[in-house]
Amino acid sequence: MEAINQTDVAHFFLLGITDDPALHTLIFSLFLSMYLVTILGNLLIILAISSDSHLHIPMYFFLSNLSFTDICMSTTTIPKMLVNIQAQDQSITYTGCLTQACFVLFFAGLENCLLAAMAYDRYVAICHPLKYTVVMNPRLCALLVLLSLPISTLNALLLALSVLRLSFCTDLEIPLFFCEVAQIIKLACSDALINNVLLSVAAFIFGGVPLCGIVLLYAQIVFSVLRVPSVKGRSKAFSTCASHLTVVSLFYGTGVGVYINCAVTDSSRKTAMASMLYSVVPQITNPFIYSLRNRDMKEGLRKLFSRVSSTL
Repeated sequence: MEAINQTDVAHFFLLGITDDPALHTLIFSLFLSMYLVTILGNLLIILAISSDSHLHIPMYFFLSNLSFTDICMSTTTIPKMLVNIQAQDQSITYTGCLTQACFVLFFAGLENCLLAAMAYDRYVAICHPLKYTVVMNPRLCALLVLLSLPISTLNALLLALSVLRLSFCTDLEIPLFFCEVAQIIKLACSDALINNVLLSVAAFIFGGVPLCGIVLLYAQIVFSVLRVPSVKGRSKAFSTCASHLTVVSLFYGTGVGVYINCAVTDSSRKTAMASMLYSVVPQITNPFIYSLRNRDMKEGLRKLFSRVSSTL
């Protein structure tokens, strides 16, 4: 295949979920519904937390930031797919593709950091309850969120800008419904060794390190809870972690599932379907996990609905 410089690349082509025109209306309706549910669900979480003073604690401060990140993540990927389906055009500009890939990396990295911060919050609450209000003070909570911004930005810019050094072949088809740096690198005709090394190092540092931290913190939590003498006490302690642990399992489980799928299959359609697992599913399910499994969140949502209905 003919190699062309990155400055000559006009468009990439997003293959999406299916190339069957008969299914486009169904796919459009499905993703539009999922996007609206994601926006509404996470927005309700944010509004419930901000309007209920009982929820103004570190755990829900991090949750509101996680919900905002989920809204942004979905907005980065799904609307472009919907526009392409409606216009019957699979193309995305070179600049648009890199920009989208950069934002996907940024919000995925931000979610990594927030999940780690939430795990630390649960660790302090269960293992050091007497020091909780002193350790998890508003200044530290704000600092953890603010620190996650430059960390996520560094990761996103490092990987996205490294693509600028590559030349591409004339075959510019990305087997996903959004642009992903790993898939863009695979299309390069020039030597992509440096990019692949950067990708692996970044995955370990910005993905593996937070995951290892979460695992270690939960190991400490488990050991601490098992020392609680009463069954009721252990059950109550574990219940405070259930929602977060479910979200963590879903986020990292789907990510690992996608990695394994891409490693064992050459099917572009299977790759596109697998990409839904980490780019759509966690964002739409997180509000349900926290609203259905968390008593305080249920009460906050009930108060929000009561307040809205009383004003109508």
